[in-house]
Amino acid sequence: MYSKFDITTAKWGDVRQAPEYDIAILPWGATEPHNLHLPYCTDVLASQAIAFDVAEGASRRGIRLMVLPGVPFGSQNPGQKELPFCIHTSQVTQNAILRDIVSSLERQGIRKLLIINGHGGNTFKGMIRDLAVEKPDFLIVSSDWFAFIPRKGFFEAEIDDHAGEQETSVIMHYYPDLVKMEYAGSGESKPFAVEGLNGKVGWTPRNWSKVSRDTGIGNPSASTPEKGGKYAAAVVAEYVKLVCDLCRKDLY
Repeated sequence: MYSKFDITTAKWGDVRQAPEYDIAILPWGATEPHNLHLPYCTDVLASQAIAFDVAEGASRRGIRLMVLPGVPFGSQNPGQKELPFCIHTSQVTQNAILRDIVSSLERQGIRKLLIINGHGGNTFKGMIRDLAVEKPDFLIVSSDWFAFIPRKGFFEAEIDDHAGEQETSVIMHYYPDLVKMEYAGSGESKPFAVEGLNGKVGWTPRNWSKVSRDTGIGNPSASTPEKGGKYAAAVVAEYVKLVCDLCRKDLY
């Protein structure tokens, strides 16, 4: 997928045309199995594709922005990180990556960053709070693209947490050639025996090898590119408004 706002393919001859940039977008994901039918880097691919659409939409409204290379490293659960080529990065590593990116942008006069996250195991709030204290003139906003618009009305599956109908449909929309539905497992999952953990009274990481047989949680069989396209369009519209407001309005 190509976008003129993709810094990985942009040329200095293009970038220097803008007198200054209002904001940068950072897609962030993970490298991990996604059931049997989706790519390992599904999380960053989806975040990146959505970021490109956001950049196109915000640019049409006069915002000057660029999409940074997607970060393909996330925090993994026990039972998942032991699988071949699943890459686990600690909070310390993720913090260092974010800090270096922010410091680089700050030196260049870019002081606004939107993180579009595609991996449920990533948590940026603590890092952003620390940076807000250290760099009060730099604004960082993080968001999970899959979480702020309810799935109901777009998808059928009630349980849809990892490589299920939602995620599969969005990848079908953006990258149809990367989806192998003939490989897909059922995404059947096993809940905790401790009810308070299922009900969010308390939290602890799930052991993926005990939760899922195919690494998926949620049945992807009802996935379609049309569903993914409609959901992605709704997500992108909200992000475009957010980016425009961040660049044109004070926070308070």
